[in-house]
Amino acid sequence: MKNLRLISGNASPVFAAKVAEHCGVTLCDGNISTFADGEIQVEIHESIRGKDVFVIQSTCTPTNNNLMELFLILDACQRASANSITAVIPYYGYARQDRKVAPRAPISAKCVADLVTAAGADRVVSIDLHSAQIQGFFNCPVDHLYAIPTLAKMWKEKMGESDEYVIVSPDAGGVERVRAFAKRIGAPIAIIDKRRTGPNEAKALHLIGDVEGKTAVIVDDMIDTAGTLVQAVDSLLKNGAKRVFAVATHPLFSGPAMSRLNESAIEKIFVTDTIPLNEEAKKSNKIEVVSVAPVVAEAISRIYSHDSVSSLFN
Repeated sequence: MKNLRLISGNASPVFAAKVAEHCGVTLCDGNISTFADGEIQVEIHESIRGKDVFVIQSTCTPTNNNLMELFLILDACQRASANSITAVIPYYGYARQDRKVAPRAPISAKCVADLVTAAGADRVVSIDLHSAQIQGFFNCPVDHLYAIPTLAKMWKEKMGESDEYVIVSPDAGGVERVRAFAKRIGAPIAIIDKRRTGPNEAKALHLIGDVEGKTAVIVDDMIDTAGTLVQAVDSLLKNGAKRVFAVATHPLFSGPAMSRLNESAIEKIFVTDTIPLNEEAKKSNKIEVVSVAPVVAEAISRIYSHDSVSSLFN
């Protein structure tokens, strides 16, 4: 590990410190500050010439600031003659805009991918991309990691395996993720038919599957304003579910999310630490965090030593 260097942005320093600890290294000494007009200044206080550098930065709120930080750190590493530069982006923002959904609309996920590689990334590591095809937007290798194995293991340890569980996808696009979770705990699946009417606006219409008298577990990649999740909870209870839980990778919890969740009938929401919890979420007894830092650390170690990353999930 003598040539391995980890650099953290300001988005998730606690997560980066956990990853460094699991890798058996310390984070690079540096400083990210702002000028009086808001411009970001990046300083790396130790030599990374000829080193394999991993830059850990989620693109969560404030999204655009964190993206700019990431670009500048990558550029600094490139100009400091690093041997290789890997952008570790636990939560990849702008991923929901992955195709043209209206005339004259951008494909933002592709635009951000181009900016990341232009800034200097030779490789990208991310967890639970909103859609798998985003890997193809990058002109460099992408290691797409999954939180489902960690979350399923946690579920079995805390809640056990039972034929009374049914794993629910809040929309048709999340079926593959739900199948992976359900397979690991030996449960059937159900799907909620959702119609999106605008940004952060969706309506749950029909339930495909049987939840009568069962404990429903909603599995998703992210929770943003929680509108979809709360509607899914109401739909499941109306269809006879006796208890409802949720499991999600990225806890965005934007706007009215926490007030909606605290008022809903959902019992517990398990999320990962790809994004730091906001203050309101930290106070809620409905939120429980499961760390995926060991998975990211293991992936970094394998990339550094040129071992297989995909075998990590076998």
